[in-house]
Amino acid sequence: MAKSYKSYSSIWLLLLLLLVGGLTGSAVGDALSPVIPWLNSTSSIGLKPSTLDLRFFDLTFGFTFTLGPLTALGMILGIVVFRRI
Repeated sequence: MAKSYKSYSSIWLLLLLLLVGGLTGSAVGDALSPVIPWLNSTSSIGLKPSTLDLRFFDLTFGFTFTLGPLTALGMILGIVVFRRI
């Protein structure tokens, strides 16, 4: 059974809501961290940048995911909004 168009669009909508929720939570956490210091605690996971140099072609790959308390709350709120839509 093939997936419908709506299922693909809903995946993109979920990713968009997670991104917006995470960015909003990070911004609020950065703004409130001088007042509430524990909001500044974060955990980072990822890969350090690695470079493949072939003299005519350079490829760099790496990513880091940093999660703070309000970032996680924003992402959870993004999931809640997605389920309500």
